Amino acid sequence: MKTNALVLTTCLFASSAIAADAELIQQGEYLAKASDCVACHTAPGGKAFAGGLAMPTPVGDIYTTNITPDPETGIGNYSLEQFAAAVRQGESPDGPLYPAMPFTSYTKLTDPDIEALYAYFMDAVDPVNQENKESDIPWPLSMRWPLNIWKSLFLEEGVYEADASQTEQWNRGAYLVQGPGHCSSCHTPRGLAFQEKGLSEKDEDFLAGAQLDGWWATSLHGDWQTGIGALSADEIATLLKTGMGGQVSVSGSMGEVVRHSTQHLTDEDLLAIGVYLKSLSPSPDSIATNVDEPTLNGAELYNEYCSTCHTSNGSGYPDVTPTLAGNPTVNATDPSSVIRVVLDGVESPVSGPGHTQRLMPGYAWQLSNEQVANLLTFMRSRWGNDAGPVSATEVEAHR
Repeated sequence: MKTNALVLTTCLFASSAIAADAELIQQGEYLAKASDCVACHTAPGGKAFAGGLAMPTPVGDIYTTNITPDPETGIGNYSLEQFAAAVRQGESPDGPLYPAMPFTSYTKLTDPDIEALYAYFMDAVDPVNQENKESDIPWPLSMRWPLNIWKSLFLEEGVYEADASQTEQWNRGAYLVQGPGHCSSCHTPRGLAFQEKGLSEKDEDFLAGAQLDGWWATSLHGDWQTGIGALSADEIATLLKTGMGGQVSVSGSMGEVVRHSTQHLTDEDLLAIGVYLKSLSPSPDSIATNVDEPTLNGAELYNEYCSTCHTSNGSGYPDVTPTLAGNPTVNATDPSSVIRVVLDGVESPVSGPGHTQRLMPGYAWQLSNEQVANLLTFMRSRWGNDAGPVSATEVEAHR
């Protein structure tokens, strides 16, 4: 009887350990999606997490690394400590990592979250034997040791510390935005050394909008024209879940973020992000300048190409087409994104059952640079919009 009892106890303990491991791996998978790891570490047509995606820099392309658990070409031989150092400090066993890896945000990840990520990548991701590709940066610029100087200047190490004056929901949103979500990597302007000019709400440039691959990553501050002030916390959550919230829709690489990352977050986490973002003050640079009366040509172009879907007064149709009145993409100080939308068109991300994908055609083949400029100047100065004019030269730069 004692032997049987001992066997039963041992089996129960083993089952409990397996369940705990499964729960940890599931948590790690969720965090990998929240961190959008697959977006950078998967090349077009390549295997998940095997790296090889080219990332342009002013001095040449660098290529993302293989983070599958392959022991020869991936991270299969990493200890938990080495994994944590790579994620939080940008320090791999082979040397410092380029700051294209958002370790300045990931440094805020908690110990349990690092452990969960490690369990997921080591035990649930398929190993892929694929050698990492050397950068195209010429020597001596390709030497890595100067990256240690960069880190000493701009890496603010430390796990996220909750603000006791705020709610648990606000702190959860702040953690997701500042840490795994690394929102500042795209939405915060950068300095001459490629450093983000702010890493939390304490910095006025944090999430104030930035140029990104020919698009303008919208300010996430509360200004109603150039930011997200027109959206409620619930609408922000819906935007991150489906690609459209209120009468604002995502465009450019944000569609990929929704597809690979934010649509997979829980409703509670998405709402927490919305609550946190709504607490940010308006950007100090969000006051747009007045423009001259737009030409008749711009109004005619709008009536011909845009009014059917967006209505004559730019109000759009709820849950169908975005409003252009008070739209942060239309009103952005940098008009790059709205230029790209008109030239190239846009499609909403595929975000699960019950969500209809919507397409807008591009008009690059129909409209000249001057026509696009006049059209956008008209849109940016009507229906309460008060953004600056767009020039034909700006349109040409994006064509």
